[in-house]
Amino acid sequence: MTAAASPALLDALRAAVGPHNLLVDGDLAAWELDWRKRYRGKALAVVRPGSTAEVAAVVRACAAHGASLVPQGGNTGLVGGSVPDQSGTQVLLSLQRLNRIREIDPANLTMTVDAGCVLQSVQEAAAAQGLLFPLSLAAEGSCTIGGNLATNAGGTQVLRYGNARELCLGLEVVTAAGEVWDGLSGLRKDNTGYDLRDLFIGSEGTLGIITAATLKLYPQPAGRVTALAALASLEDAVALLQLAQARLGSGLTGFEVMGEFALQLVATHFPQLPRPLGASPWTVLLEQSDTESEAHARGLFEGMLETALERELISDAVIAESIEQSRALWHLRESIPLAQAEEGLNIKHDISVPVSRIPAFVAQADALIAERFPGARLVNFGHLGDGNLHYNVQAPAGAGAADFLREHEATVNTVVYDAVVAYGGSISAEHGIGALKREELGRRKSPVALELMRSIKRALDPEMRLNPGRTILA
Repeated sequence: MTAAASPALLDALRAAVGPHNLLVDGDLAAWELDWRKRYRGKALAVVRPGSTAEVAAVVRACAAHGASLVPQGGNTGLVGGSVPDQSGTQVLLSLQRLNRIREIDPANLTMTVDAGCVLQSVQEAAAAQGLLFPLSLAAEGSCTIGGNLATNAGGTQVLRYGNARELCLGLEVVTAAGEVWDGLSGLRKDNTGYDLRDLFIGSEGTLGIITAATLKLYPQPAGRVTALAALASLEDAVALLQLAQARLGSGLTGFEVMGEFALQLVATHFPQLPRPLGASPWTVLLEQSDTESEAHARGLFEGMLETALERELISDAVIAESIEQSRALWHLRESIPLAQAEEGLNIKHDISVPVSRIPAFVAQADALIAERFPGARLVNFGHLGDGNLHYNVQAPAGAGAADFLREHEATVNTVVYDAVVAYGGSISAEHGIGALKREELGRRKSPVALELMRSIKRALDPEMRLNPGRTILA
């Protein structure tokens, strides 16, 4: 029996969280299998602490007995960063019981929450106070704030409000030594040395365990307008984005692009969903939030779309007339990943490229994929407003999806990532690195950057016990 699997360790964990919150037997698939069902590990135990003090006790117990820890929030990650490996020696630390809304400060426009709070619950708690927490993701009904911050999640409103990093003012973190750093400041200005908050955000649980956060809130918009527009090209989409930014300013909160095949998949697998515009090479979903009124927002929006029609940037458009219609338009966009899953396994890419270079990048990548993999189908959609595309490759029609993934994923990734780098982009825009892209990061990041990352890891986690095998190569 290894040191990590010793009865003494299990006894220490049991003492830290109570016997009912230490799971060692039975079906642990909910914690051991990742969201995409690509990674299945084997945990020594699943530990479910209910407080920051219990998290710290768990970390100290693992350190004392030589065990590594894998933190997990809602287990909705897409890069295999929150499930254990197959060794059976890692402790899975589930933060889902840390789910308190600690404080809402309307005057300071902040709220402090436990890391295990589900994103949708945080949104609803803010809305109950007449306020807005704008982070919005397809998985918001199950993903947690701790996971959102650990991966620096993006979502559909980055264009206006920024990534999770921009929405966080302070953190509470348990270090690799089992100490608690209380950095839950609601200050917007605090220039007192290194910004430790930004160090832990996006670190995917490899530097410390986020147990709570102080988040930024905003006033609820007085009006919100959503529209779909049909376009002939990505060049027109970029021009439409420029027009919308010039006319709507910071009121433009969403600008999502969807390729025709992506919407065809939705129509195939979810035919009950209304599609108010006909087929078009590209479709854009736009949303504006207004501080004045619904009528004011609609007037600005309609004027902008009229100009876009006059300039022949769009061929058709429809504006939602109700909240229900707005939700239906967003449902089209949010159903693309679900339709892809129904179609079969696919090769996913969460990439970012400067907005101005996206049309050229897509043209080059499309041509290379067509040349190297005849018949491969491209599911291209994402957050054009902030330069983030989900450029996914589906097997040719009739081909075995699993076989295509197994045989061609590495080569497809090389083709796509070479093009991304050539256009000044990033191989991960909002999903993180995890286990899936760790080796790719080692090839794509500069040696100087990689050694700086390793130096930080060695300084904060010298025993390499926090989420080992994720994000960076040791």
